Amino acid sequence: MSNPFVQIVEPLDPKQPLKKFFNLSKLEDVRYARLPFSIRILLEAAIRNCDEFLVKKGDVENILNWKVMQHKNVEVPFKPARVILQDFTGVPAVVDFAAMRDAVKKLGGDPEKINPICPADLVIDHSIQVDFNRQSDSLQKNQDLEFERNKERFEFLKWGSRAFKNLRIIPPGSGIIHQVNLEYLARVVMDQDGYYYPDSVVGTDSHTTMIDGLGVLGWGVGGIEAEAVMLGQPISMVLPEVVGYKLVGNPQPLVTSTDIVLTITKHLRQVGVVGKFVEFFGPGVAQLSIADRATIANMCPEYGATAAYFPVDDISIGYLIQTGRDKEKVMCTKRYLEAVGMLRDFKNSSQDPDFTQVVELDLNTVVPCCSGPKRPQDKVAVSDMKKDFETCLGAKQGFKGFQISPDRHNSIVKFNFEGCDFELAHGSVVIAAITSCTNTSNPSVMLGAGLLAKKAVEAGLTVKPYIKTSLSPGSGVVTYYLRESGVMRYLSQLGFDVVGYGCMTCIGNSGPLPESVVEAITQGDLVAVGVLSGNRNFEGRVHPNTRANYLASPPLVIAYAIAGTIRIDFEKEPLGINASGKKIFLKDIWPTRNEIQAVERQFVIPGMFKEVYQKIETVNKSWNALDAPSDKLYTWNPKSTYIKSPPFFDGLTLALQTPKTIEDAYVLLSFGDSVTTDHISPAGNIARNSPAARYLTSRGLTPREFNSYGSRRGNDAVMARGTFANIRLVNKFIDKQGPQTIHFPSGEILDVFDAAERYKQAGHPLIVLAGKEYGAGSSRDWAAKGPFLLGVKAVLAESYERIHRSNLVGMGVIPLQYLPGEDAGTLGLTGRERYTIIIPEKLKPQMNVQIKLDTGKTFHAIMRFDTDVELTYFHNGGILNYMIRKMAS
Repeated sequence: MSNPFVQIVEPLDPKQPLKKFFNLSKLEDVRYARLPFSIRILLEAAIRNCDEFLVKKGDVENILNWKVMQHKNVEVPFKPARVILQDFTGVPAVVDFAAMRDAVKKLGGDPEKINPICPADLVIDHSIQVDFNRQSDSLQKNQDLEFERNKERFEFLKWGSRAFKNLRIIPPGSGIIHQVNLEYLARVVMDQDGYYYPDSVVGTDSHTTMIDGLGVLGWGVGGIEAEAVMLGQPISMVLPEVVGYKLVGNPQPLVTSTDIVLTITKHLRQVGVVGKFVEFFGPGVAQLSIADRATIANMCPEYGATAAYFPVDDISIGYLIQTGRDKEKVMCTKRYLEAVGMLRDFKNSSQDPDFTQVVELDLNTVVPCCSGPKRPQDKVAVSDMKKDFETCLGAKQGFKGFQISPDRHNSIVKFNFEGCDFELAHGSVVIAAITSCTNTSNPSVMLGAGLLAKKAVEAGLTVKPYIKTSLSPGSGVVTYYLRESGVMRYLSQLGFDVVGYGCMTCIGNSGPLPESVVEAITQGDLVAVGVLSGNRNFEGRVHPNTRANYLASPPLVIAYAIAGTIRIDFEKEPLGINASGKKIFLKDIWPTRNEIQAVERQFVIPGMFKEVYQKIETVNKSWNALDAPSDKLYTWNPKSTYIKSPPFFDGLTLALQTPKTIEDAYVLLSFGDSVTTDHISPAGNIARNSPAARYLTSRGLTPREFNSYGSRRGNDAVMARGTFANIRLVNKFIDKQGPQTIHFPSGEILDVFDAAERYKQAGHPLIVLAGKEYGAGSSRDWAAKGPFLLGVKAVLAESYERIHRSNLVGMGVIPLQYLPGEDAGTLGLTGRERYTIIIPEKLKPQMNVQIKLDTGKTFHAIMRFDTDVELTYFHNGGILNYMIRKMAS
């Protein structure tokens, strides 16, 4: 490395004299010391991996004046150190790799060039469902059924681990990807190829940001972009703004990390941080454990930022030791960070960097809260929950409304369950799930839930038997300390048995509700409730029969399960009345912070982590017994309904095709704001009357064998039919919720897939109209692949969530954005027009393009290809086409 901006220093460790590291600038340079820590890691990675970066984009002075660089839209080639994947996004990635090998071979290249060149870990955590609960053997039964349903997918992934170098599979039953990353996979500092350098990661899951809580810069990308990274392609990004989030004060005794993150989520949605980094600083950070910080970083996608970074400090170093990492390596990590000025002291304000913008939160002002009923940013104080829900009942249909007529607000439906009579009403809790890496990674809230359960049982409280209760930890360590601390049996007594190690309810793998409960909900058209310790509660995500879903801390999940309803004021109304007739209030059983911390100090110890993780890759006997081929090219089974060679590369040639103007496109769907990737490509159950169900039935499957959309992401025929198949979809062309649209040439109302097929057969291109925050939520690449297969050439929206825009670019679908101050309303667009989008011969990033309507109206929109690299992908028809041509030539 000849660049004067980078010094190579040795030795860091006298025992390892060959170890070197990069130092971006002289540490005494004040300007370097003022760079946000997240920007230092980003620039270090760019410079380490790209000799041309400084030469191409400017000199040392420009790098150090990063605020000036921001306004010049400087393109940074970021190459992360690692990639992580989960199975819902990992299966389609490996399918793509297998198909890319075939395509490279057809074009005369070496198929084995399609291979990860950086470490990639795939954790199988999305396949297990809550089919069984409230039984001592629920865990085993759910895991057995998971293997029965997904054996073919798992065999395919095992083939991938053998066929591709640098791809490691963490078997099912091991935990949730982000918690496994936090507790085991993350290095903080890489020790590779003779160098030390900061750990960084991208993952095919939006909550990859959780690792930012440990000081590892990371964020979620679409599977398409991750595949390119794995093949050596840097992520091309415009240097982001960094919002400094200052934390001061101490949390109140009853407040949990969940309350803090829900408060931050609402705050930062109001501030507006889409496409930006958020970096936390201030003395309040020192009050937070790594698990607390990870909780806050985990929900970064919910407040819209790219990354939510906590620099490494002594608490981070202590966490590495607590979780059983090698002490000698941890000390090397600390010495490296000190040497390059990257070890943070949050109490020392002289270390505070310069930020684009600074916002502040006094932790003392945070109160216990939930979020809902349909979005994570809609925070509600627990003290206001009853009133807020009752207001939502009558409010107009929307994010905070169900439009239930006043005369039906107190409707009651009686039903029988297991021989006993019960009643359901609006607000009745039917799902209560302690789930998700957001919270189960945090011992304080998990032990808090356990202690609350203990006190509840001792006070004589119970949970109604029809409520679907579950506990799905993010790793085996959680079960270990819950069991050792003695609280596990109390959780079980309330119905919160361990049902599996995976995402489960948080991603919609809630499993079925009792038939009598579903019948009662349907009969009364009730707004039934799910309460979960997850990170997302979008419509249709958690369960088709829970129209209201609230995010809450694990202790509150148990509290609402005991109450049986969301319509309770905990301060004035008792949770229940025990057998002695005594009223038990929540305050009577809520554990203090001191109680929780004492148990945590005693039972969350390094030995647990070492014992769980030393056998993580071999502990699953069913996985070990799987037989998979080791051929370098995959042999596709034409009868498979899980794994299918995708049509993305059919007819691909080495020669580029010039992008053409999109002429006379019909609008397939017209949306409002906050359309999520769950709306575009649902992950949950496959409705029996859907196009995907009809396809699977035609292949000889019964509804019991349908599994979920998420599990079938290796089969494009299912996923194309599942695109826009969410039962809560709101299409402006239709006056009710549902996955349908108008086929304008005939005037018929059809399922979205069927309408798209008609347009395709007639040779008509399609576009989608949308409002703000289009593509919010998960990083799923099928939310871009699906529309591509339906024939959607472009999306015209007011704004995009970062990952989804990137996925559209990756598939060659044009993301168009209205000019500032304009939208469908101001332009008078109905969606019934036909659209011609003029594509100029010479393209440049974020240029304005002309759109002509068949009505004679003309307007302009921004073509959201943000960098020259993204334009290169577009000319190639997408990232994967670009990589195939690159490898083949």
